[in-house]
Amino acid sequence: MAAKTEITQADILPMAQYTAERAERRKALVALKKNRRLSVGPHATFFFENYETMWQQIHEMLRIEKGGEEQVADELRAYNPLIPKGRELVATVMFEIDDADRRHRVLSALGGVEAHMEIKIGGETVRGRSEADVERTNAAGKTSSVHFIHFDFTDAQVDAFRHPGAPVMVGITHPNYGHLAVMPEAVRAALAEDFA
Repeated sequence: MAAKTEITQADILPMAQYTAERAERRKALVALKKNRRLSVGPHATFFFENYETMWQQIHEMLRIEKGGEEQVADELRAYNPLIPKGRELVATVMFEIDDADRRHRVLSALGGVEAHMEIKIGGETVRGRSEADVERTNAAGKTSSVHFIHFDFTDAQVDAFRHPGAPVMVGITHPNYGHLAVMPEAVRAALAEDFA
């Protein structure tokens, strides 16, 4: 079955139903996300999004903000772009540093990091493309702790990625944060299902 690429109004549950099902759905999502994350270096974690992760996020936002029907359209506009559209992977990349002073120092040295993210597969490099919703690096050169990155694949790169056991690496090539991580086979297999 092809991966779903868009959440519509018809996919949104009534809040009473979602609340009743929430604990079970969250448990299932934790299991799903286990093979959709990858740490790259000491601070960055790539969380690869799909229909299910964004469906849950929208419902959580509706539950928390209680905006009702008026809020649904805004949430769909915000989160639908983060669902892979057939020939891409989409990651929320978070720089997670608990200490506020250290976080400020690290992020201040990582201006433009969003242009330095990549996936290597089959001898080729798929460069990340930052979500264009908001500028993620400010005028002082400090980057955000959260980035939304699209990786646009060619058909040949998709075929290579889908091959069981294919070596895949995810990297950040910023001069102040140069790190690579080998993608575990369970993660590769899960993400291969994101392609149409």
